[in-house]
Amino acid sequence: MLFKYFGCVALGLILVSCGSLPPARRKIMMPDETSQPIRHSMTFIIHGDGDYLYHDASGNAYRADQEALAGARKVAEQNSQAEVFIFHQRPRRHILLFFPLRDGTVYHYRNGRLLDKEPYWRTQKKSRFEPEVAIYNRLSAGEQLPSKRIFLYFGHQIPEFGGAGYDHSSPDRIFTVAGLAEGLNQMKPISAVFDLIVLSTCFNGTPSTVSALGPFARYIIASPGNLHRSYYDLHSLEKLEAGLADGDMSVFAKNFAQQAFERLAKDIQTEISISVYEVERTRKYLNSVSSGYEQSLTEVMAKKTGSLEYCDCSEDSAYARPGMSEGVDVFYRPPRFGRLKNKQSHSGWGCWSPPKQSP
Repeated sequence: MLFKYFGCVALGLILVSCGSLPPARRKIMMPDETSQPIRHSMTFIIHGDGDYLYHDASGNAYRADQEALAGARKVAEQNSQAEVFIFHQRPRRHILLFFPLRDGTVYHYRNGRLLDKEPYWRTQKKSRFEPEVAIYNRLSAGEQLPSKRIFLYFGHQIPEFGGAGYDHSSPDRIFTVAGLAEGLNQMKPISAVFDLIVLSTCFNGTPSTVSALGPFARYIIASPGNLHRSYYDLHSLEKLEAGLADGDMSVFAKNFAQQAFERLAKDIQTEISISVYEVERTRKYLNSVSSGYEQSLTEVMAKKTGSLEYCDCSEDSAYARPGMSEGVDVFYRPPRFGRLKNKQSHSGWGCWSPPKQSP
């Protein structure tokens, strides 16, 4: 009898827990027929399935992905002529240890208003962005191409090879730069490039990353170094229409990078390096180092992670080329301490060199 009682209680808890799960889709607001036309689109991918805890100078604790989410939502609310998608990728969680919860949430804004907040299942497959691409293609305003399209990724360094273990709660899930490129290639309108791709990550200002994402972007902003907290300042996106008053994405991208650089320079003592790549103008350099860089990646793939070496590409004869900074605007400040404190310039490119052979 006692067993039946506790069994009923357990079953009730399960039913209550399952019943409290959010619906697959929650419509917040129907689009208003009198809304302003969609002129721009922004898509945020915010990775939160990892260690993003940090402390400010006063010792206050923050989670960087939550801070980025709050900033992205503010951007969405401030842009009355934009459609904005925000995908927040969260750790896997369970109810009563057995029943999984959805580990992603998408926020869909149009004309500054939240239309949908939808929990979704993130894929366990190799092609990691299938759910995000499917949701984007289903909810987006249509095939009409916005005047400006911007894609932003916030997270840790996106691996150029390997990719297992990027998600702490799903170590078998694989994520690489190639996987991101595959996802971008499937987002509507198919074959239309993004005007700007922003990688708010460490060590992704590399020839391989820009080559992989270049077919889908006119401009790319990335850091060739160790970007503190891996997040850029979003304030310049809050009034995108004003920032793009002259329609020049080149000017906007440089202003965005400069504002992020200046804000970081106030807070940290380590190296700061942010590059703006005009993709078309970088192709000559990328083609010249492509085979050598791929060979270096092949070599380092066979080594342990701890043996990888990062350098400014101009400091390695395998990658140094005349005119290698063509099409690259670099915002750089050396660290305030350490062996690189006197390094006064940067090519804007980061390279992984093969480990040096022992004598």
